[in-house]
Amino acid sequence: MLELKELSKDFGGLRAVNKVSFHVKEGQLTSLIGPNGSGKTTMFNMISGVFPPSEGSIVLAGQNINGLRSDQIVNLGVCRTFQELRVFNSLTVIENVMIGLHVRAKSGIWGSTLRLPSERQERKLLRQKAVQLLELMRIADKRNLMPSSLPYAEQRMIDIARALASGVRVLLLDEPAAGMNPNEKQRLADILVKIQKEICNTVFLIEHDMKFVMSISEYIGVLNFGTLIAEGVPEEIKKNQDVIQAYLGTD
Repeated sequence: MLELKELSKDFGGLRAVNKVSFHVKEGQLTSLIGPNGSGKTTMFNMISGVFPPSEGSIVLAGQNINGLRSDQIVNLGVCRTFQELRVFNSLTVIENVMIGLHVRAKSGIWGSTLRLPSERQERKLLRQKAVQLLELMRIADKRNLMPSSLPYAEQRMIDIARALASGVRVLLLDEPAAGMNPNEKQRLADILVKIQKEICNTVFLIEHDMKFVMSISEYIGVLNFGTLIAEGVPEEIKKNQDVIQAYLGTD
């Protein structure tokens, strides 16, 4: 579904990502891990069109997406969350999710302005879909609240629900468990497994928490100083000496 070929990114004289080749299979929950500063978020920024690669290519289902804008990449079915929360605190929880659904809405500016029957019917359907996503995230009962009134972990769920609402084929999650306690992480792990089975079967996430990653991932890549040092199934990664040294600084 997603293939990275010899991908590199330079910022002036600094090479943040160095000739990384990696693939994300359709129907798989794949993770990319590594210490702080290893280049994980830079990888996501290139995939999602925040900035272009310096070298290499990004191929989505056989189509090269290098140089496309972020909105064009979303329209192709790749949507992401960010490390920091991106919720609209002036909108309710359900309105935040409906923003993602409007990417696929058919009513144009005139339909919305004139409140035509077709626009009203579409808005009703979008609201129903938003409720379904919030039920999946286990926060449907809080749909009419403002995000700022929710705990941090539940605000994260709004972010994920909005990304799913865009009609995503590949869901990119940038450290979704950051700032969560163990119970909240377990809840998120359960939800991600359900997302991968029921809504978006191709999920690609980056994360620091090794226990969290190992509990849900089917395939894992490891970055260190911008270079891919290992990849494989969780059991292989657990035993890889290069990975152990990168994380712990010791053999």
